[in-house]
Amino acid sequence: MSSSSTTTSPPFPVPDGFKLHTENNAHILMSENEAFLNPVQEFNRDLSVACIRTWSEELNKAKDAKRAQARQKRASRAKEELAKKRQRGMMNESDAIDIEPESLQPSESTSEIPQAGSKEDVQVDYKITILEALSATGLRSIRYAKEIPLVKYVLANDLSSTAVAAMKRNVELNGLGPSKELEETGSAKQANTHLGKVRVNEGDACALMYSHRTDRVDVVDLDPYGTAAPFIDAAVQAVKDEGLLCITCTDLSILATNNYPEKCFSNYGGLPLKAEYSHEAALRLVLHAASTSASRYGRYIEPLLSLSIDFYVRLFIRVNSSPYQVKKALTKTSSYFVCTSCQSFYEQPLGRVVEKQGSRENVNTIYKTQPGPTVGGKCPECESGLHIAGPMWSGPIHDTDFVSKVLQHTESHKDLYGTASRMQGMLTVAKEELHTKFYFTPTKIAGFFHCQTPSLEETTSALLHAGHQVSRSHASPGSLKTTGTCEDVLDVFRSWVKKHPIKNVSETSPSLRLLAKEPRMEANFSKHPKSVTSSSKVKIVRYPETPANWGPGSRPVTGGNKRKRKHDN
Repeated sequence: MSSSSTTTSPPFPVPDGFKLHTENNAHILMSENEAFLNPVQEFNRDLSVACIRTWSEELNKAKDAKRAQARQKRASRAKEELAKKRQRGMMNESDAIDIEPESLQPSESTSEIPQAGSKEDVQVDYKITILEALSATGLRSIRYAKEIPLVKYVLANDLSSTAVAAMKRNVELNGLGPSKELEETGSAKQANTHLGKVRVNEGDACALMYSHRTDRVDVVDLDPYGTAAPFIDAAVQAVKDEGLLCITCTDLSILATNNYPEKCFSNYGGLPLKAEYSHEAALRLVLHAASTSASRYGRYIEPLLSLSIDFYVRLFIRVNSSPYQVKKALTKTSSYFVCTSCQSFYEQPLGRVVEKQGSRENVNTIYKTQPGPTVGGKCPECESGLHIAGPMWSGPIHDTDFVSKVLQHTESHKDLYGTASRMQGMLTVAKEELHTKFYFTPTKIAGFFHCQTPSLEETTSALLHAGHQVSRSHASPGSLKTTGTCEDVLDVFRSWVKKHPIKNVSETSPSLRLLAKEPRMEANFSKHPKSVTSSSKVKIVRYPETPANWGPGSRPVTGGNKRKRKHDN
């Protein structure tokens, strides 16, 4: 099923001046410049529905397990109290009963023991509340309300009055708005107003989220036009413990290049880098901004899924409260020295953990700063200059177990998502991705050496034979991640050049300096048994072609001073 703008046999009457846009089973009416909608973002919305649905089901299971454990504890305490009363002679022989909760009959003497089938024993699903801070047309909120079974309601907000008007119309169109029902109260009937499953609010996004600091929601979704940086501080305070924070940023011209380092630093608290792995660095910069914001309030983040997609990044982050875990944020933050020629990177962690044996077999954890720098003023591989990037998040960017569950859900519900094939491909790569920093492409490295490019299989096999692990990266086609260092990767190409000599290289080329170092070991390019993963045998599209209408689109014009186009004159 794919999104489409229905022009023949629409399921709803379409007023003049509007067109009906259908995505899955959600329908919205659109008029020119009324509110912003990018059809290319259907993949983003499909992925968000799948992730929030999977997360909500796992959260419900966890809460069920906690309730079952609490019932078991109460029953155990009741048994102990009953046994104590018997010992004290407070119960007659006629009152003696089997104290198994399942076999107990209601009586005054056993009323304190939870009964099977009682109100406490009934399994009730945990319903989640979602706050979408920047809703525009409301399509995302409508899809959440319709497609996620465990949603209690969605709070859809926008500052624009025209966007709010469009949302109300679209919510009503999908039957998710407020309604009045007659409820019997004794002998009389009273009208009771239900606020609806999608509740529209007009106001400032940050003010709304700050107002929910004491009445937190389960999910906060930030999908702005541009950067989400101004909203992150409010968002981390509005979400519950074990809650989900969803962030989209489309300002990759700031996050993934070094054209505007001052803007990146002011927005995300770190400097970007210019290298082929800049899109992963963009993800880590956004995670760093979320982590530092959460840490101010005694909270910490756990990245569940972080993806670089087309022209934006999309992150799903679990938020919790723990002063102890907040301390660990120091050890998950690093700066990086990046070579301007061969793009080798050298990590400079900000902190480290020192464990000392205390009294009574206790282990004391002490956090200290990390000595540095980890590299000199020049790149050890090619003697070129180094630029600094960061600080940024240096921990894992995915939770493999969560990604596996989202992938399993997608594979079993392909008919629910118009972009299911693309979701399956990207999630498969993300599931297998190593928890190491940054990736490389053989084509790029071969360009530094001015040599013939080895195939992915040859490069992978050489690294595996050398004892390193290798995986693909979701962020770029033809990319590889490895547990080996940059020096290990360059040694593989030095060995490759020995077998495939290069000619006519300029004396000032950095490739000569790269080749001046001898490889520490001869690489083995023969096929390794693990060079092809089990999922590689499955025919799926891991890196789809750029979609039509690619790009973030244009900001909607809602004011009266709209600039006239030439052909309008």
